[in-house]
Amino acid sequence: MTDPMQSLEADFVRLKGEVERALAYTGGTHTVDDVWDKIKEGNLQLWVAPHSVMVTEIQSYPRFRVLHFFLAAGRLPELEAMYPSVMEWGKTEHECTKASLAGRPGWARSFLAKDGWTTSHLVLTKEI
Repeated sequence: MTDPMQSLEADFVRLKGEVERALAYTGGTHTVDDVWDKIKEGNLQLWVAPHSVMVTEIQSYPRFRVLHFFLAAGRLPELEAMYPSVMEWGKTEHECTKASLAGRPGWARSFLAKDGWTTSHLVLTKEI
């Protein structure tokens, strides 16, 4: 029987380049090793397809939980195909009532727009 963590690690290693590509847009908040550590700890969740990867995080607030899409990279059709099951998992397994992501402006024009996602915040950054 295959160890689920070994299988997860194999998928992560296979898609490491995609994770690195997505992390390039985070402003240096995490390295690939940081992401893997958070997945192993159970603080982030890894979702994979043959050429694509999503990483999510459950954020808990006093009034609700949010399924936060921490990163996504790969082929847009694969990401779109993965998306409904990830959303359903957040809703049913973790009682999330909202979803969020911070990403490049192009995401606002992706399949997410067809599913009712709207821009609600602007994130500004500055080195100090």
